[in-house]
Amino acid sequence: MNAARDLHPEQLRSLLHFYADAGVEWLLEEEAVDRIAEFEAMRAARGAQPRQEAAPAVQAPARQAPARQEQARPATPAPMPNVSIPDSQAVAEAEFAAASARSLDELRTAMEGFNGCNLKTSARCLVFAEGNAKPSVMVIGAMPNAEDDRDGQPFSGRQGAMLDRMLAGIGLARADLLLTNVVPWRPPGNRPPSQREADICRPFIERQIALAEPNHLLILGNFAARFLLRSNDTIHQLRGEWRDIEVAGRTVPAFATLHPQDLVTAPISKRLAWQDLLAFRAGLKG
Repeated sequence: MNAARDLHPEQLRSLLHFYADAGVEWLLEEEAVDRIAEFEAMRAARGAQPRQEAAPAVQAPARQAPARQEQARPATPAPMPNVSIPDSQAVAEAEFAAASARSLDELRTAMEGFNGCNLKTSARCLVFAEGNAKPSVMVIGAMPNAEDDRDGQPFSGRQGAMLDRMLAGIGLARADLLLTNVVPWRPPGNRPPSQREADICRPFIERQIALAEPNHLLILGNFAARFLLRSNDTIHQLRGEWRDIEVAGRTVPAFATLHPQDLVTAPISKRLAWQDLLAFRAGLKG
């Protein structure tokens, strides 16, 4: 095994990116430790010590039973196991925290203090909405990836660069929009959020939309489209068409298309995404 100090900076950077994408969060030792060899050495050391002969047992004189029995000590109660918060309670707490926020800054503070979603325990940080607080267009993806979680910003790294190119193609800039995700904490290993996790996070994304009051929503990817449009169809069935969604008593036109990560992993999909973006731009002018 090569030590980290022996690697070229580019090799080390690639290795760290590989670990981050695989879900590795902490490096505990700078060099590998052979625990099996340590155990064998300890066992050999114990076997080399001379064995002491047991002393003959000495019969203790019989004692007279006490006149009265000592009062038995109460047994120590077993520790109570950690009980997870019921789903309904976690959703109710999320709804209360979201409704209490009167601005995006207050909502961010409320989400940082919220502990009802298990994703928070494994994520490095909260990835909150970023950009124009009162945008004409709000862009919503599914969840942070490893680069987002590392930088604390939505749509970082390669997928962020791809999104910037997608938006620039139709005359939009990141600084003019509000970018966010349905789920604000990265799931371990970039797995899809569970239904329970999505339900707990729903009040937060809906409150973001209500506070930002965008004129249009651009929804990216299969998970976000099915979640926000409340549909079981796939992104290929939902993409390319305007649909209205109701948020806090307000109707917002929404348009779904492929996620930038879909274009990174399958460049052939860029043709479909470009068709969608042209239709989205036409809808903005209408």
